[in-house]
Amino acid sequence: MKTYSTDRIKNVALVGNAGSGKTTLVEAMLYEGGIIDRRGDISSKNTVSDYNPIEQENETSMFSSIMYTEYDGTKINILDVPGADDFVGGTISSLHVADTGIMIVNAQNGVEVGTEIHSRWLNKFDKPVMIVINKCDHDHANFEKTLESIKDSFGGNAVLAQYPVNTGPGFDALVDIIQMKYYKFPTDGGKPEITEIPAEEKARAEELRNELIEKAAENDEALMELFFENDTLSEEEMRKGITMGVINRGMFPIFCISAKKNYGVNRLMEFIANVIPAPNELKPALTTDGKEIVCDSSKSTSLFVFKTSVESHIGEINFFKIMSGELKEGMDLTNTSTQNKERFSQIFAPLGKNRTKTPSMAAGDIGCTVKLKNTRTNQTLCSPDLNIKFPPVPFPEPKYRTAIKPESEGDEEKLGEALGRLHLEDPTILVEYSKELRQIILSGQGEYHLQIAKWHLDNVFKVSTSFITPKIPYRETITKAAQADYRHKKQSGGAGQFGEVHMIIEPIVEGSAPKTMFKFNGKDYKISVRGQEEHKLPWGGKLEFLNCIVGGSIDARFLPAILKGIMEKLEEGPLTGSYARDIRVYVYDGKMHPVDSNEISFMLAGRNAFSQAFKIAGPKIMEPIYDVEVLVPSDRMGDVMSDLQGRRAIVQGMSSEKGFEKILAKVPLAEMNKYSTALSSLTNGRAIYSMKFAEYTQVPGEIQEELLKAYEDENEDN
Repeated sequence: MKTYSTDRIKNVALVGNAGSGKTTLVEAMLYEGGIIDRRGDISSKNTVSDYNPIEQENETSMFSSIMYTEYDGTKINILDVPGADDFVGGTISSLHVADTGIMIVNAQNGVEVGTEIHSRWLNKFDKPVMIVINKCDHDHANFEKTLESIKDSFGGNAVLAQYPVNTGPGFDALVDIIQMKYYKFPTDGGKPEITEIPAEEKARAEELRNELIEKAAENDEALMELFFENDTLSEEEMRKGITMGVINRGMFPIFCISAKKNYGVNRLMEFIANVIPAPNELKPALTTDGKEIVCDSSKSTSLFVFKTSVESHIGEINFFKIMSGELKEGMDLTNTSTQNKERFSQIFAPLGKNRTKTPSMAAGDIGCTVKLKNTRTNQTLCSPDLNIKFPPVPFPEPKYRTAIKPESEGDEEKLGEALGRLHLEDPTILVEYSKELRQIILSGQGEYHLQIAKWHLDNVFKVSTSFITPKIPYRETITKAAQADYRHKKQSGGAGQFGEVHMIIEPIVEGSAPKTMFKFNGKDYKISVRGQEEHKLPWGGKLEFLNCIVGGSIDARFLPAILKGIMEKLEEGPLTGSYARDIRVYVYDGKMHPVDSNEISFMLAGRNAFSQAFKIAGPKIMEPIYDVEVLVPSDRMGDVMSDLQGRRAIVQGMSSEKGFEKILAKVPLAEMNKYSTALSSLTNGRAIYSMKFAEYTQVPGEIQEELLKAYEDENEDN
């Protein structure tokens, strides 16, 4: 395969709601570019893009796939991304390296929830966008209604570059406003007949052309002056204005196609090749320290790995974008995360599950390689004279969690390896081996997402697994001050053990200072703080340990042992065995023996004194609370609100966003189990949500009673 120069490379991501026809469009583009000689289709399970068996079984994209095609000497790298929100990780990693997003909108349904999801990511990445209305030939296609929804969602910058003459089953013609030509497609496919616009369409075409020219002129002062002078722009001037408008997101040109019948695809590719910006026409990439890296093949070589997959007979395959310089076979680059040197013995242009070998690639191109020793997703490789890192792909927080265990106890190690590989290929699948919960916690973007992961475990890795309800990582704390003392004394011949510790504990209130006076059972306790340590706890919150010993009743060398005993008890709270947090401990008195006192004695005395004090300090269970954002169609708002209230949600706010209602709420994690499934059921899959840990708060009294009883019953069973 030849090497394409940077200015003849276009990197596009096909985005949009599931079912909008992205994979079918890829087939048409590959066919038009001569890469394949026959178009596959989803029902026949032979498309280049959806090559994973589970995708073919379910007839939907679940993983991003990378392909290329060619048009008029231009290489078009195509990143086909899944439309379902459960698999948004593939979408985000693709948009991270794509230069333009091509939003596919179904002419039957207009803008859908998936369209909105992908639109928000395009906004976040500040990517140029063009819009393609697909399925104009469908029985229920409604062009005008679809266009209206696009205008509502994308605003006035969405402007027609084409419009269909006759949507529905009879769709076979469109008017191209840029070229001012009429495209008539033969029934059996093939090249269209391009003629002058019929008289009955001339007025509408002229009106839309004036809108397009005016929008194009807005993006350049010189073009605006020409427009005012001549009241129009030439086609070449208009193309220039559209390119600039697309680059700065001042224009979202709209095209119309039927990917299934291959109507309008060739013209779409012509526009991509000639108008959509090349990598070197966009802003330079920024490194993590803010340095600009220009996409120029004459510069030092650097590349960013945005995806990793594994094939059993090959091993790891790393997909990358060349950010600067030129990559050649046999070149050595340094991984700036590990400082390891990696040799690129082979370079490939990816084509779904296949690959085309190439001797080199220029800046801006997307490729893949095999047999790198220690390189993973989100890592940068570059020439020895560079030492840079590109920002990582901003994968979203998980929204769904479950516990997983192997059916056979002997498969723990095998399961661990399989889960590690799943995370390598899909970083939105997170695996946590929770010592606290004594469970393997698997987290992802939704129940469907994790069910697909389970399918791979069971069928690809041959590890039979079960999903079980995950435990909640509760925390324990106290609500009032308490005093306790404990004497540890043991004599069993020879040296004995002796240690006595007196302590006061109280809850940490943010911003409060240690006290100097307490009163318990009518007795005053005067405290003199001589030393203070603050320990951030690995599970959140903190412990403040105060040395208030007066007169040397306990030697300072025993204080670390007392602290160790307290820390041990924090790992197993007395209420439910959960971690404890946010407690201030005053060690103010005690006793020691000149011979029998040692570290173990004071560790045990400190632990038991703390345990006794904890039990009388108004102990409370705390639960994790998450910030939840739900985007829901207006007609389902009431159902979703009722469901959230049943989950003990506290609504923080509501607003409207492009035809959807946005609900912000704080919801206990314990109530979010299988929420993605419930939300999908309530809204027919039209709503989406995200969640992020916010804080720990005390559980209501009745919930605490239930948890205490459950813990008691569990201990009795054990």
